[in-house]
Amino acid sequence: MGAIALLLSFALRLDVIGFSQNSWGYLAAATFFGIIVSITGFFLGLNRGIWRYASLSDFLAIAGVATASLAIFTVAEFLINRLNSIPRSSILIAWAFTIVLLAGPRAAYRVYRNRHDVSRGKAARGAGRNVLLIGAADNAEAFIRTIKERQSASVNVLAIVDERGRRTGRAIRGIPVVGPLDKLPQILDRFEARGRRAEAIILTRSRDEFRRYASLEELVEIAAQQKLELLMLPNLLDMKSIDAEIELTPIKLEDLLQRAPVKLDTRKIASMIGGKNVMITGAGGSIGSELARQVAELSPLSLVLVDANEYALYRIKSELTQKRPDTRIDAVLCNVRERDAISNVVETHAPHLIFHAAALKHVPMVEAQPIEGIFTNAIGTRNVADAALRWKVSKMIMVSTDKAVNPANVMGATKRMAEMYCQAMDLDQKTCTTRFMTVRFGNVLGSAGSVVPHFEQQIKAGGPVTVTHPDIVRFFMTIPEACLLVLQAAAHEPDKIDERGRIFVLNMGSPVKIADLARNLIRLSGRRPDTDIEIAYTGLRPGEKLYEELFDRNETLSETGSPGILAASARSIERAMIMRIFDEMQRMIDDLDVEGALRLLQSTVPEFTAGPDIHLTMSRARSLRQ
Repeated sequence: MGAIALLLSFALRLDVIGFSQNSWGYLAAATFFGIIVSITGFFLGLNRGIWRYASLSDFLAIAGVATASLAIFTVAEFLINRLNSIPRSSILIAWAFTIVLLAGPRAAYRVYRNRHDVSRGKAARGAGRNVLLIGAADNAEAFIRTIKERQSASVNVLAIVDERGRRTGRAIRGIPVVGPLDKLPQILDRFEARGRRAEAIILTRSRDEFRRYASLEELVEIAAQQKLELLMLPNLLDMKSIDAEIELTPIKLEDLLQRAPVKLDTRKIASMIGGKNVMITGAGGSIGSELARQVAELSPLSLVLVDANEYALYRIKSELTQKRPDTRIDAVLCNVRERDAISNVVETHAPHLIFHAAALKHVPMVEAQPIEGIFTNAIGTRNVADAALRWKVSKMIMVSTDKAVNPANVMGATKRMAEMYCQAMDLDQKTCTTRFMTVRFGNVLGSAGSVVPHFEQQIKAGGPVTVTHPDIVRFFMTIPEACLLVLQAAAHEPDKIDERGRIFVLNMGSPVKIADLARNLIRLSGRRPDTDIEIAYTGLRPGEKLYEELFDRNETLSETGSPGILAASARSIERAMIMRIFDEMQRMIDDLDVEGALRLLQSTVPEFTAGPDIHLTMSRARSLRQ
């Protein structure tokens, strides 16, 4: 191509007579230039490009090869005969021809392959699914380009809706840009009238970017009314491979939570975990398993997974062993209720850090069986804390709940009792070798016993979706976000002795109405609340409150310096007193004295307001003992 380019430049510059007078000299110059182009292209990597994916970067590489080759050729010709053997203006003409001749075949082959792949894809799969893109930005352009270049005839982009309305009337790669978002129903009707009904809406922007210009809830509402699937694109500009599969993911409930992303001190968290032995109780549960995943990514020396559920423990162990084969991961089948057993586990594995997530969390179930909740949540926490102190563990972090604040159920009261034990241990000067920290947060989406999977099952069955009360509200956070903030709180080191004994509270944002949560889930399923799926109110369950609190009114709040984390200085009891209370509680559990255990729980946690079911349980226990 280099030789042909120089010959063409001579043909344009000279007539037939002028060319024939020195034809052998011109042919020799063209051959010499061709050799220079070949060698330059080889060293600059032009031969390594895949023509199927030729793009602007390849064009720039071709321009670089042409420029470098002409520069070398010009210098060589000048040194040989002072550029007197060829027309000097032909050099610039040859530069343009070289670029055209090198780039043209690549562009032609790419166009051929694109059309061939699309036609083959249509023949294999038939007509594609009609979709609308929301967001006229770089991600939309990358998606359209990708589906045109691949065998992706299964997707047919009808139009792009610009939620900002700035690019309406223009086009991106031949796809018209329409809008704004409030005209989406009319746009959908217009395409349906043409026999091209949209089957899905694809959001091309990230959730946070989209929220700056429009309401995600409004988009979900429109999709539900039109019975369209609502999907979200990954960031195609961050894809590691051009051949990577584009995963269109459904909009999830957590995408509708109006929470700003929290900036974490990843360096401090990594230094706390890296090279350390870490133990997690309740590792098979929702919080414990996610903690295990995040800890495993931070290169601990070893990770000890403790749980009483054999299958849950096996599952998380298998997952982490596959993902992190270089990390030592031990699965220990043990119940935190067993004092000697948990002490033996801590002695054997010598952890530097213990994350205590084991607990019974289902409010009505613990309300019906209070002894079980007290045994696991309170006594189990003491067993782990005493083992941590005995074997000189550097730090124990207990995962607590907002239900421990002014508890209206046994589960919350037992967690508050566990908080008090860890506080007392942390405040005692004799326990300075071990830090005892408590992290308190609210509900997490998708956890075991969460209302969300229950709602999803009811929607799948056609309804109704049962909500206990129209005004009930809860704090919500995703499991990964909650676990990241637990790690951030654990990495916080108090500067003063009077900062010990504080409870770290995660900022859960604004509370969410459960009824609104149910409606959003129905909309995300492509149905209409109160029309396609009914919402039924069943009344508050035993031990359930209309609202939860993250702080008690008597707790003193302070900043920790970590975004999203506050500290509460709660009422505490001296270690000697709390130890006597726990000893007495253990005795009542051993005697199956339900009435005595509940009475002691109420006296230890005076803010605990027992419901009628607990009073009924106490009266039944009293009658049985009599």
